[in-house]
This record gives sequence, C-alpha cells and structure tokens, in this order.
Amino acid sequence: MPTDSPSTAQHYDVVVVGAGFAGLYALHKFRDQLGLRVRVIEQAGDVGGTWYYNRYPGARCDIESFNYSYSFSEELQQEWVWTERFAGQPEILRYLNHVADRFDLRRDIAFSTVVESAEFTGDGWSINTTNGTFTAQHFVAAAGNLSVAKDPGLVGLDDYEGEVYTSSAWPHEGVDFTGKRVAVIGTGASGTQLIPELAAQALELTVFQRTPNYATPIGNGPMDHELQQQLKPNYAKLRERSRANFGGFPYEQSQPSALAVSPAERRQTFEARWSQGGFRLFLDSYQDLLVDPVANETAAEFIRDKIRERVTDPAIAELLTPTGYPYGTKRPPLETNYYETFNRPNVQLVDLRREPLERFTAKGIETSDGVREFDAVVLATGFDAMTGPVLRLGIRGRDGKALTEHWSEGPRTYLGLMVNGFPNLYLVTGPQSPSVLYNGPLAVEDHVDWIADSISHLRADGLTTIEPSAEAETDWIEQTLAIAEQTLLPQTDSWYMGANIEGKPRVCMVYLGGVPQYRQICAEIVADNYRGFHLS
Repeated sequence: MPTDSPSTAQHYDVVVVGAGFAGLYALHKFRDQLGLRVRVIEQAGDVGGTWYYNRYPGARCDIESFNYSYSFSEELQQEWVWTERFAGQPEILRYLNHVADRFDLRRDIAFSTVVESAEFTGDGWSINTTNGTFTAQHFVAAAGNLSVAKDPGLVGLDDYEGEVYTSSAWPHEGVDFTGKRVAVIGTGASGTQLIPELAAQALELTVFQRTPNYATPIGNGPMDHELQQQLKPNYAKLRERSRANFGGFPYEQSQPSALAVSPAERRQTFEARWSQGGFRLFLDSYQDLLVDPVANETAAEFIRDKIRERVTDPAIAELLTPTGYPYGTKRPPLETNYYETFNRPNVQLVDLRREPLERFTAKGIETSDGVREFDAVVLATGFDAMTGPVLRLGIRGRDGKALTEHWSEGPRTYLGLMVNGFPNLYLVTGPQSPSVLYNGPLAVEDHVDWIADSISHLRADGLTTIEPSAEAETDWIEQTLAIAEQTLLPQTDSWYMGANIEGKPRVCMVYLGGVPQYRQICAEIVADNYRGFHLS
C-alpha cells in the first residue's frame, strides 16, 4: 500500500485526513469529479476509519444498512447487496473496501501515516507527518467524530498483570475469552453491544456500570430479499425522504406531541416503534420528546417498564433502569438481548455510583467493597468526541495561532465547516453541524459536496482562500446554542456536551435545528455569494 518518502515534501491541491466514509468520498469527489491532485493521510493500515478499529464482538451500526451507505453512485447502490438489516462491522468494512477498489482510491492514500502537525503558511497548508511533509492549498479534516478514545483515567491500570482490551482498538485476530473471568468497564453503545457476546463465552463476566442507559432493541435480522428488491428501484426517493428528515432517516410517521393523544394511543405508538427497532422510538414517534420534559418522561417510563419486564431480579432491574436524565439526551444505545444477559448466572453487575472503583491491583479491580480478581479487562469507556479528532492534528492557523487556543472555551466554527483564522481548513461533520445526529454517510456527502463547490468557486474566480469572518462564526455559535437551549440536551452530562472528558469545556457541540433546516441555511449562504465568508 502506498506510503510517501519522508525526505521530500509533496504538493497537492487538497490533503484529506482520514480514510473512512468521509475521506473516501472526499478523494473520489475531489480527484475524479473535480480533477484535483489529492492525497489522503490515514494512520491505519487500510481503509475503514472507525470500522477498521472497532472490531469488538457484536460491533454493529445502529442505522439500517440500506440507509447507512453512500448515495453518490447509483451503480454502487444497485450492485451492493446487504445481508443484514443492521450491518455488522465485518460487512461495513467489506463495503468500504469494495468502494475503495471500485473507484481505485488506494493509490492516492498514504496508509500507516500519522499527522503530527499542520500549519497555514500564508499560501496554503504544510502538513507534517510520520512519513514526511505534504503541502496543499486546501486541508480537509475528515477523521470522524468518534475516532479518539477517551483516556479512562483508571488508577493503577499499568499495575494490572492480566489482559487489557479496548473496544475502539480491538485486536484484528480476535480474542478468546473461554474459561476466563472478564470485567467490562462501560455500558454505553459499545459496551451494550459487546456485553452479551462476552457473557456467552466467558466463565464469569462482571459489568461495571456508572450510568444506566435507555437501551432499546435494534431489531436486527437477515435482510429481507423482497424489501431490498423494493428499495433498489426507489433509492432516489429514499434519499430524498432521508434528507427531509430531522436526523437523515426515511421516517415519516412521527406525530406532533406525545401529550396530544390518550395514554392508550401513546403506548400503542411506543409499542409499534419498539417492535420496529432502530431509532424509531426516539425519532419516529413524537416530535416533542427532545423539547418537552413531560412528553419525554412518557417515553422514558415506557422504556423503564420494558427493562423491568426483561430482568428477572428486581434489584438488578432497578440498577439497570435509567433515572435522573431525559431519554435521548445521551445517545440511546441499540441492543440485542442486553437486559436478558443480566439474568445469566455467570454475569454480575457492579453499580459504580454505590460502589466506586478505587484502583486496579496486580490481579484485578478494587472498589469500595473490596477486590475482585480477573483474567481480562475490557474498556468500553467512550471517546473524546467531535473536537478530539481535530485537535489532535496539531493545527495552527493564521499568525501561528493554535486551534487548541481558539477552541479553549469550546469549539468555534461557522456552519461546523470552517473556522475563523484558519483559511482553507475544512471540517467534515465538524462541531456545531448536525454531525452525530445526522445519518453519517449522507452527512459526509453533504459536507464534501459543499467543500467541493467552494473550491470550484474559488478556482473559477481566480481566488485562493476562503475563511469565515469572526462575526459570522460568533453569530453561528450563538444560533447553535440558542437552539440547544430550547431542547433537553443541555440538562444532561453527555459527550454531546463534552462532559465525559475532565477539563473539556461543557458546551453543546451539535446543531439541533435538524437536517432540512441546516441544509437550507448552507444553500442560502452559498446563494448569497458565500455570506459570512471572506474570499480572496
């Protein structure tokens, strides 16, 4: 696979960081459609992004496979056949490998190459890597929103003599836990997926939980052949419906208010969405769940009832039942037999709110109740979301200003796409865009297309740089935060708010106005001669 000589700087029109969904499409768009000279820098040994690293047992996308796919190529949509309703990591990685092969993308990707720093030089960007220096007119950060693992901050972890695995960097050869005493720390999306898998294999499994989640059934199964045959001729309409939906899904059953119907009708709706699986309970039941605490509580209590029905020990059920924060203000995990796992005789649950984890020992984990010994520990402790993947690139803009300094009180962007003081730096699904609340492949296509259009506009007019004004950036931040304050999201400490990282500014990092409104704003700004941007 291609790498670059560390002895010479190579110049490109565009350098892109990341070879997941965003980076692959960016390479195809910029190189094959615009005719630009492009280099993609990827720290992994191959394509895939988050799906290259997250190979833990049970790893699966929480968006239906026919939605979680590219829309830019009709041929690609027609030729690829999904085997599961919600694709697992191996199938998604096969899909991305197919895309890389089909469009001959690997020849312009530098694999096993880590960005150490990137600096705006006045006439472009200089990107220093472990395999030399690249220069480019335009620099695109497309490394994803959940690609930098959070430091778990566990005292004494280095003293532990057993096996340690991290869900976000799982060994490619897999792990055999047969006959082992295993601990899992973390019960977010990754933990919810891997815990049932490990319980079926390990001799003993102990789950350390801090905050219980509103996990709902994913409803996975083999892809229905007849459904797939119905979808393929109608992909264009499916994508149109998706981009007209708040979160980028082809859902159209959502009703205005959970409080405008009788309790019996409301429960019937919740039961139907529960049975359908996926995010339908959250995004396709009632439109006021994220803005009205009383409406939200109706869905939250419905889920709590379901948990109590599925867990046989009432005491364990209560430990697994979320309270104290609204449903959907943390990303709701989707699960398969998660709650039933705690009915198994080989599974124990430790509530870290009542029994804090104090330190690791050579043989295991010590809590306020004593020491438990383990042969292996699995960390599913989350990510430094949204800002982490960008800030680790060591970016410096005009006059050498560090992006870490510019974002010291939280991310500052215009449209989640660009940053004042950092000309020609583009963020794909950056903070203050719909990002993680927008169906990923469609979100990255929207942003890459916007970037491509802006670069084409510059070149057509003989211009070289584009940069948002400080005023436009501030106005966008204020607009984003004002919308967030109309929702329940800021009430909860979550990675949406940066609250899972000690010392990280607590601020809503997602645009919550919905996909259609966001797309309309971006289009209007372009139509108004790139309002809020300086082009020179």
